Amino acid sequence: MIVGAAPSSPPSRWFRGTGFGVLFGGLTAVVSTAAIGNAWAICDIGNGVTNGMALLFLVPLIWIAAAVPWVILHSTLGRRHRRTALTAELIFTLWFTWFLVTWLGMPDSYPAPLCPGNVPPWWPSFIPA
Repeated sequence: MIVGAAPSSPPSRWFRGTGFGVLFGGLTAVVSTAAIGNAWAICDIGNGVTNGMALLFLVPLIWIAAAVPWVILHSTLGRRHRRTALTAELIFTLWFTWFLVTWLGMPDSYPAPLCPGNVPPWWPSFIPA
């Protein structure tokens, strides 16, 4: 027995899902901004320079907004139910990506003669817009 040795503390549970959050938050940001930019370009919304700057500004915000729920769900629900936490996180990521693309990429207030109903032609018909 070693005298004076303190037991090692387990890693902080609040930041356990940080790696997943950073990875999937970054993927969500890249996919969302690429889809939004593609929808804006095809439907002729705005102009290229302003759209590019707006998307460049949105990437870190989307990344943070997508990563924080991963960390929270992984550190709370993931303690006991890892598969349930992973499923909830993936469902949230898919929903968040859909929400961003339909909310920012297909604005109802902008008249788009190239895209009937402001829905780009590449958007799948079975996914609501």
